Amino acid sequence: MPLAPEIKQYLVGKSMSGAPEAWQAPLDVIRANTYSRVALAGIPEKIFSLEDRYIPGPTSDLHIRIYRPHEGKDLPALVYFHGGGWVLNFLDIYDSELISLANAAGSVIVAVNYQKAPEHPYPIPFDDCYATFLWVHQNSYALNINPLKIGVGGESAGGNLAAAVAQKTRDVAGPKPRYQLLINPCNERAFETKSYLEYASGYGLSREAMMWFWEQYLQGIKHDADPYACPSTAKDFSNLAEAIIVTAEFDPLRDDGIKYDQLLRESGVRTHYKEYPGMIHGFANLGAVTPTAHQAISECAAIIKNIFD
Repeated sequence: MPLAPEIKQYLVGKSMSGAPEAWQAPLDVIRANTYSRVALAGIPEKIFSLEDRYIPGPTSDLHIRIYRPHEGKDLPALVYFHGGGWVLNFLDIYDSELISLANAAGSVIVAVNYQKAPEHPYPIPFDDCYATFLWVHQNSYALNINPLKIGVGGESAGGNLAAAVAQKTRDVAGPKPRYQLLINPCNERAFETKSYLEYASGYGLSREAMMWFWEQYLQGIKHDADPYACPSTAKDFSNLAEAIIVTAEFDPLRDDGIKYDQLLRESGVRTHYKEYPGMIHGFANLGAVTPTAHQAISECAAIIKNIFD
């Protein structure tokens, strides 16, 4: 299928804006430019409550945002890690998407603004996300959350972090997530896949950008075989949480998601995989651009609800 017409129009506008790529300007400029992404996500729905808090992390207090769909008790929950190449973005960008997902899934969502590379490279963002999952589990009763119904999830770099957190919870004694939601995940530092080469540039996220993001996060090659940094390099994928994996047809990272789905299924892990034709990286957060964003959120929410039936 060709690019969806609205996505093609979006990419033309993005190209004409002349905005620099991530490595082409000072980091404070690149981060300031991401504020325009809030509007691309669309106008948020109403939600019962939205609360900002700070919780203790391993090296810093962490800003979390709690999206509560209704006042019920014993609710399922999703601990969510946002995208941005471990370097960019902030919670406001994801409000519209996460409010829609919380409402549709009937789940509390706890999103964390983890510390960013390159100032805070691996393992700091990963440690922040793992600590947030533990905090939600430890405080589940105070949050009116069912501790047996907590998932982890994320988008792009956040998908990487969610997959890594799911692996660590399997590897150590302690609470484990009920499912993992991986949207356009980047789970391996390998740039020669078919999708990386076919969609290297001109589709929003570029191959060159991903090479730069990975270097900011890992800062050398010493972590390339660490499964908590690159989840697809793990030696064992058994006994991991049930996975929902979403990819986009025209995404350089598409084959990362396909490979991870295959690795999980071959190890006996139940997965729900869907590729969205005509879409690009990050489409699920482009609610003001494409109706497929709303479709993807609705379909993910339906799977989450079915997991708990």
